[in-house]
Amino acid sequence: MNVKSLLPILCLFYSFTAWSQDPTTAQVDSLEVLLKQAKKHYYDYDYGEAIRDCSKILELAEKNGLTYYSFRGYNELGLIHYSVKDTAKGRFYYEKALQEAERSQVDSLLSWAYNDLANVYSEDIRNQAKVIAMYEKAIAINKRITDDDYENLVQYINLAWTYLDAKKPKKAESYLVRAKALSKQKKQHELLTLNLDILFARFYYYSFDTAEKVIEAFKKAAETAVEKNYLEQASTAYKYLAKAYERDSKFVAANQSLRKQAEIDNQLHQIEKETQLLEASAKFDLERYEDDLAAAEREKEYAAALVDKTEWATKIFIVASLVFLTALILIVILARNRKQYIKQLHEKNEQLTAAKVKAEELSKLKTQFFSTISHEIRTPLYGVIGLSSILLEDRSLSSHREELTSLKFSADYLLALINDVLLMNKMESGSIELEENPFSLRTLISNITKSFAFGLEQNHNTLEVSVSENVPDKLLGDSIRLSQILMNLVGNAVKFNENGTIWIEIESIGDASGRGIPIQFSVKDDGVGIPEDKQEAIFEEFSQGESQNLNYQGTGLGLPIVKKLLALYKSSIALESTPGKGSTFRFTLHLKQDPNYQHTISEQLENSVRPLHTEEGAHILIVDDNKINQKITQKILESKGFTCSLADDGAIAIDLCKSYNYNLILMDIHMPEINGLDATKTIRKFNQTTPIVALTAVEANEIRNEIELVGMNDIILKPYDVSQFLNTILRNLNRLHTTKAI
Repeated sequence: MNVKSLLPILCLFYSFTAWSQDPTTAQVDSLEVLLKQAKKHYYDYDYGEAIRDCSKILELAEKNGLTYYSFRGYNELGLIHYSVKDTAKGRFYYEKALQEAERSQVDSLLSWAYNDLANVYSEDIRNQAKVIAMYEKAIAINKRITDDDYENLVQYINLAWTYLDAKKPKKAESYLVRAKALSKQKKQHELLTLNLDILFARFYYYSFDTAEKVIEAFKKAAETAVEKNYLEQASTAYKYLAKAYERDSKFVAANQSLRKQAEIDNQLHQIEKETQLLEASAKFDLERYEDDLAAAEREKEYAAALVDKTEWATKIFIVASLVFLTALILIVILARNRKQYIKQLHEKNEQLTAAKVKAEELSKLKTQFFSTISHEIRTPLYGVIGLSSILLEDRSLSSHREELTSLKFSADYLLALINDVLLMNKMESGSIELEENPFSLRTLISNITKSFAFGLEQNHNTLEVSVSENVPDKLLGDSIRLSQILMNLVGNAVKFNENGTIWIEIESIGDASGRGIPIQFSVKDDGVGIPEDKQEAIFEEFSQGESQNLNYQGTGLGLPIVKKLLALYKSSIALESTPGKGSTFRFTLHLKQDPNYQHTISEQLENSVRPLHTEEGAHILIVDDNKINQKITQKILESKGFTCSLADDGAIAIDLCKSYNYNLILMDIHMPEINGLDATKTIRKFNQTTPIVALTAVEANEIRNEIELVGMNDIILKPYDVSQFLNTILRNLNRLHTTKAI
């Protein structure tokens, strides 16, 4: 049955109270009793008895000229046949009811008749114009009866429903708004309210409203439907929720919504099979009864002329009674089975709730695991990368430069892999937000170019960079995320190309606006290209194209990360590729120009022989329980002219800070006995001025608030890039002379 046909029932047959008839006669009393019986038999699926009652109603109403009860009889017959999906007979009886309403000249009956008939015709989309006209007639009649627009609540909902089914949200909007306002005048059945919420969500979806608004509306409706066990509404809500997620490129969430819809549809399918058995039995009973009723009518005619056929009529009655009795027993059995099935559904719901709780617990464990594994892997990597960097600078080991370069490249690759996995996990959990910091675009591109020197040499590729003059160098934005996007795209081109050329092209493609300057980034290569049938798949997680470089296949996370990062910018990636001719990846970001940009300390160092403060004898305390990492940090700082002292734990660091004045303290976070946070708290009690910089292998966002609360000034993530490491050191040593944080 169309769900719209339930709305008049939910409103308790709103039109009934608009018609009054003097219930003083015995005939009217009998008709009222028959109407109640018919409704009871209908709700008990005893359609045969319900039809018997309706036949008696029609007979008595016609005999006494009571058109109201003729209307009710035909209306009930239409509802019975419509319930067993006999649409043709349902429409026939509803049209008979409309004729009786017109004959009675009672407006409330006409409104009622048009609404029910429109529900039947709405089963076929081709009848849309006729359906709308009928609903509008019902509204016009109600307005003629009373100034209270509340009587049109059902018609407004049905009209909005019809227009949304036809994907005409603008025409549905006014009816939805009026229906929402009217529904608040009185307490409504929760199913009507839920259907109205779903209609609003569909309206937002078809109107291409904001993704957040559409998703939130469908999520709320789906949760309410599941909570109230309205499975059809839940299925509809999850279906559109999946479409909304897909439109917003949130394919994982879309897939989860589709799975929930499939689970609910499976439940509905099971219930539908149960209901179909019940309806099939009732329909069989109904058809048998109608046949028997027709036979009984013929027997009555014959009985008037042929008394000798009385015995035969009695036999027919007995047979019919046995059929009804058999049907009644069958219905009782089916009802018991249905009750048992509902009990099983409740048990399944409890199991699903328990599974949900377990899934949430697993999600927390997953987050804890990634945090722990990040620290445990990055800590030894710090040693590998640091040592290889130091050894590469040792001229006495120049004969081993190739092996050391390979070692550092492998360590850098492993670090990049770990960062990719952690970054993907964070993006899936929605914990990444874009920052806005000043940076030099050309410096960023230069650093990216330098980082691929080994990979380019290994695959015999060249890298050419072109930055248009109309692109400002000093910008505001999240340089880390931009760097990750470009590193992945360039890295992809380097991996999957040999003996070729890779181009980075950057240009402004429009005037500045409130969002910033539209800057287009293009990464091109002249490699093997990507077939058209695989161009969508490469943006899926763990998917890869074919590479000639079999020694460096990667994880297949680079392009999915690019796609997700660009989504944070409300941008997207465009791909143009021809097999054998290469590929072009292109995206556009809106970045603001920074008029107050100052050169970073690392940029100043490029033009100076010695670091700032070196001639003042800057003394740095290194606090780290890992001897290897401690020595690496010491060697890097001493190579740049700094004086260093060492502490193996927080307790030693506290004692040293009480005895000596240091220009800066590098404090490891995770140490036995007294950790870096507790040590900093103690130091800040007697020293408020010395900069304290945290050293940690934990993601910065996970611990930034904690280090600020205890009084730390900055954070360095292990393993670190040497230039960034020195930049942070010098920034804190010179913070009184630096007007803008780097």
